[in-house]
Order: sequence, then structure tokens, then C-alpha cells
Amino acid sequence: MKPIIISLLDTDLYKFTMQQCALRQFSNVWVRYVFRSRNILEWTEEMHDEFLKQIKYFCDLRFQKDELEYLASLRFIKKDYIEFLKLYRPLEEHIKALFDNEKLTVEIEGPWYLTILWEIPVLAMISEIYYYYTVCKYNCEKAYNQAEINLIKKIDDKLIPMHKEEIGFKLSEFGTRRRFSFDWQDKAVNILKNRLPYSCLVGTSNVYFAKKYDLLAVGTNAHEYYQIGQALDKVRLAESQKFMLQSWVNEYRGDLGIALSDTLGTDKFLKDFDLYFAKLYDGIRHDSGDPIKWGYKVINHYKKLRINPKTKTLLFSDSLNFDKAYDIYKEFKNETNVTFGIGTYITNDFEPISKPLNIVMKLQSVNGKPVAKLSDDEGKTICEDEAFLNYLKIVAKE
Repeated sequence: MKPIIISLLDTDLYKFTMQQCALRQFSNVWVRYVFRSRNILEWTEEMHDEFLKQIKYFCDLRFQKDELEYLASLRFIKKDYIEFLKLYRPLEEHIKALFDNEKLTVEIEGPWYLTILWEIPVLAMISEIYYYYTVCKYNCEKAYNQAEINLIKKIDDKLIPMHKEEIGFKLSEFGTRRRFSFDWQDKAVNILKNRLPYSCLVGTSNVYFAKKYDLLAVGTNAHEYYQIGQALDKVRLAESQKFMLQSWVNEYRGDLGIALSDTLGTDKFLKDFDLYFAKLYDGIRHDSGDPIKWGYKVINHYKKLRINPKTKTLLFSDSLNFDKAYDIYKEFKNETNVTFGIGTYITNDFEPISKPLNIVMKLQSVNGKPVAKLSDDEGKTICEDEAFLNYLKIVAKE
């Protein structure tokens, strides 16, 4: 296989925004990420040998001058962070990838500000390698033709009519981590840009494709950002989410104002998201649980704080397709500003030839202490330490 990751920009924007924060505020934080597959991953020795080669290719990458100039053009990126990126390189010593008893094990460990850029490329490598050996070695042209047919049909038959009916319906492409391949994501983003009205396509979370296609790079932060606070010595566990919300405000001073609500569950988040934060942040992102129930819960929270929900944005990004997003939009269009991040449905719909993987890489420990994500969807809750998880559930109810 040719190198899968050809640029360090080939990742989601929130990896850069979190890395800047990690470098400037949390440079002494040590983390460990662990790979998980939520469905059966049929991995082989041949695939694993290729994965190890791809890791080495990735470690040879450096930021190019034009890439750094692009990042520097984003108003929230700081000069000292750009200077750091001039020196940055992925280190192979930070990743451990083993294949034993027909099971793939991947761990990333090291300083947070150095290891944070590994997650998305590793997931993209695993996904593309898997599909190369199970699909592309046999029916690559047929698979790509099918994916193009599927995407164009969904755009022409569903998305464009939806947008014509509701001009305010907007979405961004969020599909890097579980894409079929780099080449397909490239083509899919190009199709979106060329077939969709400008007012419908907000942008893409992938910085490489945002740069290539002159689209808005979209993203703020992820669950790992809020999890960091759970292990900091100077922060009470019950106050960890508030501490990280404030740290983000300190870093970006009004930019990148969409908060993520389900690291400790939405109920705990809304307790922490008081009038101060509700006024400072532009809105909230949904990533687990019933989107309709969540939306009304958030809107009612704003109303209780005497904040007009129409001045805020709700971003939905949990396992969406166009129909599901449109139903959510119609439910809330008169209540608040609504937008969507849609990933796998765009970058890995090769039905009936193949089905998408459901793979993740999640933070498991910080400074040697366990951390957890308490999702609104029980199946997404991840923690290696059951005692800590049970304690965190109690704390989340405070």
C-alpha cells in the first residue's frame, strides 16, 4: 500500500485546537489512549504488517511551510504554537501496536501535547488497511463506483430537496476517523462542494481537505479534553468539567465556543454549565443519547437562565444520516440555531459491498490515574477501572 497519511493536516481541527491548549496549559500531563472496536474486527497478520509500515510512514511526516501558513491564518492559532509545530514530529516510541490471538491491541502513551495528533491518523490507517485487504484487493473500482452512486443519490434525492424546502438546513463533513480511504474522503468532499449549495455545506472537520477545497475547518474540542480535568491534582473531581470549560475560555477568549455535553452525562454538564458559561459559549454539541430529548433539555436550560435559545447553536453529531438530521432540524428550527456534523454516512457508505467499522481510540489514564467518559448512551461509556467509574457516577450526580 502507498502511505495512507500524507500530511499532518490530515486530521480533525479539534486535535490542533486541543493540542494548542495542551501545550500552553497542560504541558506536564501524561496520557494513555487505548484502541477499541465496537464491532468485530477481523484483523490478520498481513494487515498488521501493513499497519506497522504505515506507522513508520506517519513518523516520517513533518509540517510543510504552506501547511503552517494555513494554520497560522486561523485567528485562534497562536504564534508560539506554530513555532512548536515547526519542530514537531510523531515519535514511534509513543505507540504500541500488537497483534496476538487474532486481536489487535493499540495503545498510545506519552505527553498529551505530543501524542494528541496520533488518534485520528491511527483510526484512519486501521480503517483503510481493513478495507484494502477485504474489498479493494478484489473489487476496488466497483466499490468506488458504488460509493459514488450512493452519495450522489443521497445528495440529489434527499439533501438538495431538504435544503430547498428548508434553506437553513446546514451540515459539515465529519468523517475522517472511520473513512473507507483517504482517496474516497477526498472525492466525497469534492462531490459535496460541487453539488451542494454554498449555504448548505458549512465545512469539514478535516484540516487537509478544508485547505485543499477552501472550506471552513470546523471543530472545537472532544471528550478527551474534559477527561483531562478528572486527573488533575489541583482540581476536585466534581469541579473538573467546570475547570476545563474555564481553561478553554482562557485559551480562546470567545473563539471556538461550542462545548461538548456528554463526558459526564448531560445532566451533570448542565449543572456545571451555569449562567456564566451559558453566556460565554456559543452553543453545545450533542454526541450521545436521544437527540430530541437532549435538545429540549438544553433549550429549557437556556430558558431557565433567561437566555434566548435562538441566540445559541445546537450542533448534532451522533451517528447521523441526512434523514435523521433533517428530522432533528424540523423539530428545533424555530427554537434555536441548528447545525450538523455527519461522518460515516458520507465517508463510508459502500453498501451493499461493505459495512462501516465502529472503531474508537479513547483516553484511559491521565498522569497514571484512571479517567472515564460517562456517555448518555450506556454503550459508549468507556473505563478500565470499574471502581473509579462507579465513584465518578456518584460524583456526576452531585
